[in-house]
Amino acid sequence: MYNNIRLEKGLYHLSDKSFTEALEALDPSSQYEDTPLAGLDAYERQLKRFDIRISGKSCDRVEKFFTTTESAVLFPEFIRRAIRQGIDSSVVSDISAVQTVCSSSQYLGCAIDDSVSYDTVTAQKGDLPVTEITEQTSPLALTKYARAVHISYEAVRKQRLDVLAVMLRSVGIKLGNAIVKAAVAVLKTGAGSSISAAGSDFAYSDLAELCGKFKDFNLNTVLASPSVLAGILTMEQMLESSSENAGEAMLPFGARLLKTAQLDDNTIIGIDRDFALEMITGTDLIMETDKLIDSQLSTITVSVQTGFRTIMKDAVHILTK
Repeated sequence: MYNNIRLEKGLYHLSDKSFTEALEALDPSSQYEDTPLAGLDAYERQLKRFDIRISGKSCDRVEKFFTTTESAVLFPEFIRRAIRQGIDSSVVSDISAVQTVCSSSQYLGCAIDDSVSYDTVTAQKGDLPVTEITEQTSPLALTKYARAVHISYEAVRKQRLDVLAVMLRSVGIKLGNAIVKAAVAVLKTGAGSSISAAGSDFAYSDLAELCGKFKDFNLNTVLASPSVLAGILTMEQMLESSSENAGEAMLPFGARLLKTAQLDDNTIIGIDRDFALEMITGTDLIMETDKLIDSQLSTITVSVQTGFRTIMKDAVHILTK
């Protein structure tokens, strides 16, 4: 049971498992089905074990983690989760068709040659049209995104955990936005086509033309800068669509509008999110966990390696002005 798990620094240093995965191996969530602890993962059960409340009216302070040597082991994961929540709140997960984990700093994916028309008629006993899927010849180098957060235990030990989590999530959000910027650049260079707006400003007819560029795939996601998105939302054709999709900006033909501050005001990107982009992650968030456990918090360094590539060019089209 979760009350008997021995927590130690070594759980962070297993080569093939994250801290939470290591805890799950020792304390599987499956054994808590139909119990009051159902729905909690192994880490959350440890927070309950040591009565550490990280949110709500009775939220604890940072020093609660350091009540015992075992409960201190939980603190790095608290920081990692807060920063990860910030990264995940960016639009990167909304525009990635697949997310691949790579064990090195370079990734060699597959390429597809689909140039032979599917309309080609095959005569009896004739050769079939070929689609080739081959390994790429050039590896993709993953980019490292990192941040050093200067902080001391004495400065934060009396701070509420939920307030500290908000600050850490803000760091994660900005790291996530930097990652989105790289994704946007890949979509722009890997697009199947680019069309120009008819006038000096984007019009609904331009968006309709962008939709028409998708033949085998569907335009289900549109990326636009904040100011361009605001302009789209004021279009007459959006009034009925907005009222029918409260809480989410949708174009009348079903494409989701995403605010992307990393995109300039002269470009709109349309994608079929199910086929357009692959996100490759080399590492999860890396931190110096031993120092955190020992409350040597002069600096928290976090880093993540990631990269992107376009999977199907015909699933990405660009509108410019």
